[in-house]
Amino acid sequence: MLALTAAMLVLGLALVPPGARAQIAPGGVFGGSGGGGGGAVSPGGAFGTVPSGVIQEILVEGNQRIEADTVRSYMQMQPGEPFDPARVDQALKAMFATGLFADVSIQRVGDRLLVRVVENPIINRIAFEGNSKLSDEVLLAEVQLKPRVVYTRARVQSDVQRLAQLYRRSGRFAATIEPKVIQLEQNRVDLVYEINEGAVTGIEKIRIIGNERISDSRLTSAIATKESRWYRFLTTDDTYDPDRITFDRELLRRYYLTRGFADFRVVSAVAELTPEKDAFFLTFTVEEGEEYKFGAIDIRSEIKDLPVSTLMKQLTTEPGDTYNAEEIEKSIENITFELGKLGYAFVDVRPEVDRDRENRRIGIVYVINEGPRVFVERINITGNVRTIDEVIRREFRLAEGDAFNTAKLRRSRARIRGLGFFDKVEVNQVQGSAPDRTVINVEVQERSTGEISFGAGYSTTDAIIADITIRERNLLGRGQDLRASLSGSRRRQQIDLSFTEPYFLDRELAAGFDLFKRRLDFQTFSGFDLDSTGGALRTTFPITEFLSASLSYTIRADDISNVNSRTSRFIRQEEGLTITSQVGYRLTHDTRDDRLEPTKGHIIRFGQDFAGLGGDIRLLRNSLAGVRYFPVVDGVVFSLGVESGYVIGLGQDVDVNNRFFVGGDNFRGFRQRGIGPRDIGTRDALGGNIYYVGTAEVEFPLGLPQELGVAGRVFSQAGSLWDIDASGPGLFDSSDLRATVGVGVSWRSPFGPIRLDLAVPLLEERPDRREIFRFSFGTRF
Repeated sequence: MLALTAAMLVLGLALVPPGARAQIAPGGVFGGSGGGGGGAVSPGGAFGTVPSGVIQEILVEGNQRIEADTVRSYMQMQPGEPFDPARVDQALKAMFATGLFADVSIQRVGDRLLVRVVENPIINRIAFEGNSKLSDEVLLAEVQLKPRVVYTRARVQSDVQRLAQLYRRSGRFAATIEPKVIQLEQNRVDLVYEINEGAVTGIEKIRIIGNERISDSRLTSAIATKESRWYRFLTTDDTYDPDRITFDRELLRRYYLTRGFADFRVVSAVAELTPEKDAFFLTFTVEEGEEYKFGAIDIRSEIKDLPVSTLMKQLTTEPGDTYNAEEIEKSIENITFELGKLGYAFVDVRPEVDRDRENRRIGIVYVINEGPRVFVERINITGNVRTIDEVIRREFRLAEGDAFNTAKLRRSRARIRGLGFFDKVEVNQVQGSAPDRTVINVEVQERSTGEISFGAGYSTTDAIIADITIRERNLLGRGQDLRASLSGSRRRQQIDLSFTEPYFLDRELAAGFDLFKRRLDFQTFSGFDLDSTGGALRTTFPITEFLSASLSYTIRADDISNVNSRTSRFIRQEEGLTITSQVGYRLTHDTRDDRLEPTKGHIIRFGQDFAGLGGDIRLLRNSLAGVRYFPVVDGVVFSLGVESGYVIGLGQDVDVNNRFFVGGDNFRGFRQRGIGPRDIGTRDALGGNIYYVGTAEVEFPLGLPQELGVAGRVFSQAGSLWDIDASGPGLFDSSDLRATVGVGVSWRSPFGPIRLDLAVPLLEERPDRREIFRFSFGTRF
């Protein structure tokens, strides 16, 4: 009997889930508490003393919301079945597993089975107190418990951990969350999370151990995580984020692999939290390895009759250059893309590496094999709530049914990102319905594309500047661009309305129109005011991947007014209203790696305008401009640029409004309209028919943290403006060379771009007008 009682004690403990409090009451009661309190039991017949018999009835007590039949269904026991301790054990576990009960006890009373339950309460409301950095909506989306859901302690603790993790991801490791339960009638509760968010846990110090060839400052500039500083109040890069630290390891690897260190690896990245939990010390341990250069470079094809010789010019890797993994990837992409144009859709280009550790050379052989024949089965697009599918699909270089091409897929991703409609663009491929089929999944996260902005600024040309702009870059989700703006300064007042349809007639053809009205004050420079009212029709289309063309038609009414007796006689002769009707075209070749901050590549523009299709003006205007960028070392970019123009009157003189003017922003060291033909008596600038300006500039960092956006530059410019149809005494017109040299500083401040230039003329003519100091500032908010 003693042995049997001990066995029953062990069995009774096994009936309850982990963490529950087991009970064996007199009379053979099997029960347990899931942490919500113990159940009261009555004496009765014990299972251990009456092993045989049949259950005649199952009684349920204590249930409020849950029907008795529902409770019985959870037990999976029926009247007529024999009393079996093992079955009772399973029934008890099954009932606790539902999460509906805080306490359950099962007792045999004669030939009946009595089940007493204490139901878990229902959550009436979930509230958050003390949170200000994370909104209630963000926190509520993170927790799994919701109103009208059964309350359990285990799920509350799980949600507390989820909220704590959410605060850690936002950089607040000192945050504490305390759940409170408010009992209500009808077995309901209010669940309140009392939150102490704490201060942001910043990065006190970033240490890099093991680097000998590259300085700490360069490496800390290369990673995304930054040390906490007062001027980083607009970013979260100085808060601890484990995902960002993982990304930093990859950024360090990429940085070294583009600078010759092919054996580089990050040994560890350790973040140590201070005892006060207010800051982290971040330590990266690295092994640089040796610095390599490229050895022999070649291409080998395993495909018969492939024109290998024509592919050599696609390589960006050269023998003797510093080893650069990015250039290898770019060469592979160029080869794949070029072969795709030649009709070889299924190719696999892989580099064979020949590493010479003794001489620190890495030879590369690009091996071209015939790749598996894979076709695009389907392109799925998700996440676009407002933007219609067609806007995204038309940016794809691949279509459903096309041969799959990795280079085209990468280009498609870049084009979708370039739309500017999405915060996130993820393009992935998965196995299709057959081995030779692939499905491309595109996931986007839309951003706001509507803008209403106010601008303010100052420049030495226009003094105080203010503007207001209303713009929608994705009108009706169709990718159309609508813009209206009003701007004004002491010398310029302007109203503009423009509209662009990027795919006119469902073709890769951008079309749009512009309407404008401008009033320009040239009294200081040339002694007159100019009112211009007009509009333009324009279209732009690509010719190749990097070459595009644009066509335009413009009609404009120009009124030269407020001309007085002190104004140059050459301008007084042109006072009044003229109508200009002109057509034009532009060719643009753009290979820059970044349109806003280019470091390599070039942009070249050539254009012509013909006026004479009606109106009063007949002329042919030619323009050519280009800039070439050369990376020197990290952060240092050298650029060479030139711009020029030549306008010819067709059967008439070119009027002042259609001549070129040079100075100010396009020729630093001289005032706006500071060089060129001039009335010697009134000093009014008259403009010229021919001009050119060449610029050589070096932009470099100033040793400040890279995220501040402060850069210095040294520049030199040379050029001239001459040739005017008018003649007579008192007219200065010389094609002699002018030249300036200067320095400048630019800052991408939180309040807008600030630019400061100091330039000194080295070559000038007597009537020219200097401007040593030039400053501009502007912002939008």
